[in-house]
Amino acid sequence: MLGRALAASSAITGAAAAPVSGDTGAVLVPGPWEHRFVPANGTRLHVAQSGTGPLVLLVHGYPQFWWSWRAQLPALADAGFTAAAVDLRGHGASDKPPRGYDPGTLCADLAALVRSLGHTRAVVIGHGLGGWLAWAMPHLHPQVVSAVGVLAMPHPRLLGPRTLPWRLARPMWQRPVRRVIGGPASRRLADPAILEESLHRWSAPGGAWPSTEVVARYSQALALPFTSRSATEAHRWLAGAHLHPAGRRLLRTIGRTVDVPVLQVHGAQDPLLPAVLAARSSGYVRGTYEWHRLPGVGHFVQEEAPAAATAILTRWLGGDPDDQVSADQPSR
Repeated sequence: MLGRALAASSAITGAAAAPVSGDTGAVLVPGPWEHRFVPANGTRLHVAQSGTGPLVLLVHGYPQFWWSWRAQLPALADAGFTAAAVDLRGHGASDKPPRGYDPGTLCADLAALVRSLGHTRAVVIGHGLGGWLAWAMPHLHPQVVSAVGVLAMPHPRLLGPRTLPWRLARPMWQRPVRRVIGGPASRRLADPAILEESLHRWSAPGGAWPSTEVVARYSQALALPFTSRSATEAHRWLAGAHLHPAGRRLLRTIGRTVDVPVLQVHGAQDPLLPAVLAARSSGYVRGTYEWHRLPGVGHFVQEEAPAAATAILTRWLGGDPDDQVSADQPSR
């Protein structure tokens, strides 16, 4: 439980809401949350925020934006937290500068965002690319991270060529992934047909997700000016991290064990990053560690299984200690 750790988080100042841009209206979906534009690390980030209390920062992956956390925002607010789902730089309604899509800069954005939202520390919960950043945050910005939650992302050191067996790597290089990081990727990334193919191929087979609305929302988000280029740059950096000195230095840094509490949730049928690989992440955690493997769920955990994911998160955060969610591996 994280109740005592979260209670230690303290507020500094608030951040003001900002006017809506016409270009980003499609991603400013109304709901039980407030849309805010917040200065952070020399750029302006958009967050959808709900509730009051200790800060829980929710970070999306590809091909998503803040909206991927729509089921969790009101639930975490009801459980007594400030839930803030961010659009990473280059995504959604956030600014889209020409550079700064390496993990170091993206993590610096998140650290600055915590302070701009009026808090000193936060629980950082990420999915996919956001999970990669969540793993890195305790090493790069330990002063602002009280705990880490990771959905659908093994520890980054497990993704290297020496530690990722070819039989596990093959699903990562199915057609949508090759299209994302190879060739004129930004144009392909914005192709609605490729987006829909990726959503279906990476989710659990035979499920009801993604719906027509989901495909439409993410297509609209990727069609925003410069978004596909920004998403491409972030994933190109990660794909080549082992090939350049800056990437190898970063991987060495985040290869040390994590001292803060870690929650890891993974879909049992994730075809992109298999659960058997993700389960090995516990070796990189020195603090308390909790693992959940969700049957019948693919890569998009919080959207394919919103009720189960939300229950796990609120119980782990301390919002509902009586809500027990089973795991297929003992926690420690």
